[in-house]
Amino acid sequence: MDHYFCITCGAQFPGSVAPPPGCPICEDDRQYVGHQGQRWTTLAELRRDHHNQVQPIEPGLTGFTTVPRFAIGQQAHLIETPAGNVLWSCISFLDEATVDAIAQRGGLAAIVVSHPHFNTGIAEWSRAFGDVPIYLHADDRAWVTRPDRAIHFWAGDTVDVLPGSGLTAIRCGGHFAGSAVLHWPAGADGQGALLTGDTITVAADRRWVSFMYSYPNLVPLAAEAVRRIVAAVEPYPFDRLYGGWHESVVSTDAKAAVRRSADRYLARIAG
Repeated sequence: MDHYFCITCGAQFPGSVAPPPGCPICEDDRQYVGHQGQRWTTLAELRRDHHNQVQPIEPGLTGFTTVPRFAIGQQAHLIETPAGNVLWSCISFLDEATVDAIAQRGGLAAIVVSHPHFNTGIAEWSRAFGDVPIYLHADDRAWVTRPDRAIHFWAGDTVDVLPGSGLTAIRCGGHFAGSAVLHWPAGADGQGALLTGDTITVAADRRWVSFMYSYPNLVPLAAEAVRRIVAAVEPYPFDRLYGGWHESVVSTDAKAAVRRSADRYLARIAG
């Protein structure tokens, strides 16, 4: 039996002799079914012509991006800490070269994902590193497409991901009920970094960020949801912000960028 991946969003499903009837992630109004209809692939098929680029970003932070682009094309981030390494968000593709690259950096102790669009191959990655725990917010439990014993559902507003790592997952909501970001206090030369997926997304003008219910379908968030996101990250110091894609970075003054971007957003939707 194969564990099929949705080609449009990259979500992986339980083993089956035939592809699932549909992908609930893509059928939701935040996403979309591909223009050629629902299509599927497997890890074995992807390994024929794909690989992961390993991209050093800053000391203690490495990005992994699949080429050619697959699904929504996001970047997974490996954060090195004294307590062990944590993978923030996930990508579908995994091969021996990727496992070796992570082993050379000290292995993997935990996986944390911001929201269901980035769950992708979490079970595959966990098992490759000895069933390391996967942290997902309980509010997004219904969106898990491949249940696995390694998944730990956390509740409330924050969780310390790995004791001694200093990493804190912060529930912001908005894009999904359980959408989260990750605070890395050692990032940006000790000034703090925030890794956000697209709970907070980096704009093309990288001095700014934005917030959406659906990015591909251009559905905005309500004002109160944006205010909640800003309030959730306000207690945490960070000078840099990493979005969910390669080079989607607010390199400095990122906390102020979140505040002023929210102000601009709220002003525009208020008319």
